[in-house]
Amino acid sequence: MTATSAAVEVDAEARSILERAAAASFPPLHAVHHLLSVGVCVRCIFRLFGAFSYAAPCLSLTASVLHSFLEEHDDSANSGSCSCLPTDQAYCSICFGVLLPTYYQDDGVEPLRSVSPIDNITSMISQAVQREGHQVDEFSLEISLPAVIAANDRAIRLYMKEKYGNTNWFNERIFSQQTMSVKEALRILLVPSLEKQMNVKHGNNSFRIRLMYTHDDDSQKLLRVLPNDHGRKRKAESRDGSSTKRGSTDDDKQILSESDSFINKTLEGIQDQEFCSLFRLPPEEVLEPCHLVISCQRSPIYIGGRYLKLSRNVSQSCWIIDDERMGEASVEEIIGENVRAICKGDGYKFHAAGREDIDVRMLGSGRPFLVEVLNVRSIPSATEVQQIADKINDSEKKHVRVRNLKLVGSEIWTMMREGEAEKQKQYAALIWTSRPLMDDDLRNISLIKDMAGTYIKEFVHGDLGRTHPSVGVMLGCRAEILQLDVTDVKMDFLQ
Repeated sequence: MTATSAAVEVDAEARSILERAAAASFPPLHAVHHLLSVGVCVRCIFRLFGAFSYAAPCLSLTASVLHSFLEEHDDSANSGSCSCLPTDQAYCSICFGVLLPTYYQDDGVEPLRSVSPIDNITSMISQAVQREGHQVDEFSLEISLPAVIAANDRAIRLYMKEKYGNTNWFNERIFSQQTMSVKEALRILLVPSLEKQMNVKHGNNSFRIRLMYTHDDDSQKLLRVLPNDHGRKRKAESRDGSSTKRGSTDDDKQILSESDSFINKTLEGIQDQEFCSLFRLPPEEVLEPCHLVISCQRSPIYIGGRYLKLSRNVSQSCWIIDDERMGEASVEEIIGENVRAICKGDGYKFHAAGREDIDVRMLGSGRPFLVEVLNVRSIPSATEVQQIADKINDSEKKHVRVRNLKLVGSEIWTMMREGEAEKQKQYAALIWTSRPLMDDDLRNISLIKDMAGTYIKEFVHGDLGRTHPSVGVMLGCRAEILQLDVTDVKMDFLQ
């Protein structure tokens, strides 16, 4: 097939789509022509009239092709009633080129355009996932768009309502509440290509790909336009209160993201009449595309079990005072770092069902714990989890051991928190007393049950009279605790 015949074939596809859309859901063609004249892209035109499914798969359906179609089928297109100068190099006055798709890369270089823009962006996304080293069997796609896109979408609708609000076709089509959003249209464009690029399916998965589009200048303009009675004006400030210049730092992006959320909520509360008085109809020409940041994140995974602490010089969590470590190590680091390394996570959080002091051993069946691993690159197999346990248990120093280590769901974290008030613990203590103990004394104190939350050390020595009763009071003598061990934590999970 020659290049010429291929081009004709693509044109034929585009014309077929236009003819079907015009017959099925398009308004009078002069109204379509009017949207082109105010800078609305082909995909947004199809989206507004509920015909996006026609346009989505056709890459050759450009503003020039649509304009040519209008000239052939609509006499008003040449009547001079609308000045239409379509250009495929301009940015859409609604979507800012997002549906083309056109964007600035993270480093701010020139916007990318290719023979297949959809495949271009999905290839970038796939490469970003590969660079991060994620193992993916399914993904979900999250899209964040600047508030100015929703504002301009509304402005175009209200502009067309001014022009055509008294026509029969208008309320049935362009102002329908069922009209697809720019975000949903972009998702429809990207997901099939992304599934093909990554060779996995899209679904409601814990692995999330996030596309964050920003348009800083227009977001700032919107903030300035919004009246004070609808909300506060946002200003980037440093921690000491001084103003800071807008840049590309993470703090600036966070401020802009919060601003867009604030703008969207504010716009929802503004009636159409007030909106028309605040914003230009139709919107201004769009001179720059959005800036795109691609990120990927996996929801935390949880690895749980029970730990035994065999040393009286190991804290549960990392304990540093004035840059000096207290104790030789911590349970948190010994277990957490080994788990994180296998999972290739960004970090971890250590959760346990209570805690013991640094000089208290945890014996018996052990204390239930969870390691929450953040943004893991791979989910460990049962064999790999066992390798983690073996590495901890076979360590030379033998400070900590783990039992029943396994991958668990987040519901265990909830169960562990809810069980805090009801769990029972068993202790063994070595106590010095100021007098010899008789058999009756030993029977009185050998098995004592106290309330949850009782500090056992204070319960023994009385804490200078502040804890009552105490072992010392019960024995009628002075009592001091020399060593304390937790011998069991009675909870019905992670056994």
